[in-house]
Amino acid sequence: MKFLDLAKVHIRSGAGGGGCISFRREKFIEYGGPDGGDGGNGGSVWAEAVDGLNTLIDFRYQQHFFSKNGQPGMGQQRTGKTGDDIVLRVPVGTEILDEDQETVIADLTEIGQRVLLAKGGNGGWGNLHFKSATNQAPRRANPGQPGVERTLWLRLKLIADVGLLGLPNAGKSTFLAATSNARPKIADYPFTTLHPNLGVVGIDEVEFVVADIPGLIGGAHEGRGLGDLFLGHVERCAVLLHLVDGTSQSIAEDYQTIIHELEAYGGHLADKPRVTVLNKIDALDDEERAAARAELEEACGCEVLEMSGVARQGVTEVLRRLRLEIDDDRLRTRISEDEPEPWQP
Repeated sequence: MKFLDLAKVHIRSGAGGGGCISFRREKFIEYGGPDGGDGGNGGSVWAEAVDGLNTLIDFRYQQHFFSKNGQPGMGQQRTGKTGDDIVLRVPVGTEILDEDQETVIADLTEIGQRVLLAKGGNGGWGNLHFKSATNQAPRRANPGQPGVERTLWLRLKLIADVGLLGLPNAGKSTFLAATSNARPKIADYPFTTLHPNLGVVGIDEVEFVVADIPGLIGGAHEGRGLGDLFLGHVERCAVLLHLVDGTSQSIAEDYQTIIHELEAYGGHLADKPRVTVLNKIDALDDEERAAARAELEEACGCEVLEMSGVARQGVTEVLRRLRLEIDDDRLRTRISEDEPEPWQP
């Protein structure tokens, strides 16, 4: 399934049906009077967050969603049929933006959450509504209200507890593959990861979700590389895991590049808790490792952990540090993978 996190849709609610002008015309009834029915309401357009979806690919092949109009009223006081509603089923974590791509209309973060995007027009009154003591044969009826037409943007921001940050080839996908059942693409060239990946990581009887996004480079906020649009997928994370390649010749510069991109992206992303890790220590000897860690600690001004995703060194310590930064209400109890004991009578 192709991953798609941004889609443009055109929606229109249904117009209300017009009211009816009608009079009773029955044998032996001398004064029949008006009996025109009201028009039906137009259908509305809703958005609902559902389970089982993790991409907006469905909206690439269908961008127009138009609700049915209400039927006009009829004689014998019959009301027109109401138009059917349309429901846009989107993944959890979808933001609905106005046409300017800046105004947030709704943010669907829970399963079953619904929002009204375009209300259907009300049906018009028939001439029965205008009957009075002084106007016993009204010959007027209201037209139905028109529907609402608008263009919206859907932007998916994945729901995860930990977000992976780093330059291309910093070892983010290797870490995700080493700690979860996710199988992201891993290769020895930059920009191997082209779309975000999610993995469920377990440590000390609890589980949390880790999001791996494509690597950032200097100038990503200006469109260089793959840009910084993927940072939206780590906005909802409780903690960011910043991986720095220990084999790089410019460790401090690599660290500052990511921090600068976070600040340029805006919002509160740069203020989120971060865990900084020196990765790929299996390729360094003790002296090189100490020098690289000292350089990184001087650049970030905080404690730095050491890890190797390939050799599985220091992975447990990193996971435990991440677990301390995540609120308990976001953690899930880990399901035991032990095989059940054989049944005995």
